[in-house]
Formats: sequence, structure tokens, C-alpha cells
Amino acid sequence: MLSSSKLLTLVLVVQPGRVLLGLKKRGFGAGKWNGFGGKVEPGETIEEGARRELLEESGLTVDALQKVGNITFEFAGEPQLLDVHVFRADAFNGEPTESEEMRPQWFPCDQIPFSQMWADDILWFPLLLQKKKFVGYFKFQGHDVILSHTLEEVEEV
Repeated sequence: MLSSSKLLTLVLVVQPGRVLLGLKKRGFGAGKWNGFGGKVEPGETIEEGARRELLEESGLTVDALQKVGNITFEFAGEPQLLDVHVFRADAFNGEPTESEEMRPQWFPCDQIPFSQMWADDILWFPLLLQKKKFVGYFKFQGHDVILSHTLEEVEEV
């Protein structure tokens, strides 16, 4: 029986022809390249949580965040769903700086290391890069196998 969901954020910093990813050094998803984000703390909005996590993990601040996606993750055998709000930032302040949790690196948009990322990323990243909005649902077996999924482009998210 699925009980509750955990509210999470994910921020992708995108520049013409390149995207900033972080190598997760510890914890959930360690060893995978990902955007920056984490759980929303009590008392903060989803966007405030996204900004805080981006700063903590990459050293960057952003003037504007565009919400582009909402993805729900289910892990087989786990009662809690992950409710991930995906944001895109096209401009930033500061220099990407390694943190205890993440090592940031720029990747050309045609060289994104999908084989070292969560398996769902290759499916929705093209929408994000084209500034399209999307909602999705992914059911995983472990951390590497997608059992089933839905993904659709939407007008508003």
C-alpha cells in the first residue's frame, strides 16, 4: 500500500549548448550525474527549497527559476513516492563549486552522460532542453531498471 510522498526539487542550469550536472558523491543516487536539488524543508516553498539546494550543492544563485516538470517516482517495495518538481535556470550568479555532496561539471548538450545518470533522464531531458513542460511517472526496480512509465508534454505544470 502506497502511503505518502516526499517532496523534492531538481534544478538544471542550462546555457546555450551546455548543461551543468553534479556527480553525487554520497547518499541516495551516489555515483550518478544529476541536477541539483533535494527535499523541501518545513516552512519553505518548493521554489525556495530548489534555490537553497542549488546554492548548497553548487555554490550558485539564480535570479529566475522556470518550473518545467513534475515527475513522480515509485520504487518497487518502497511505500513512499517521490514527488519531484523540476526547474530550469538559464542564468546564474557565481562559479560552480564542489560541495560535500556534489561535484559540478559542464557537459555539452550532445555529450550528456546518460549512461551514468538515472535511467529516466534520457527520456525527459530532451523536453527540458527544448523548454517544453512535462509530467511523468516512473516505477523503478532498484535504482537502475524502469518497470513502467508515463511521460507527457503539457501546457502548464
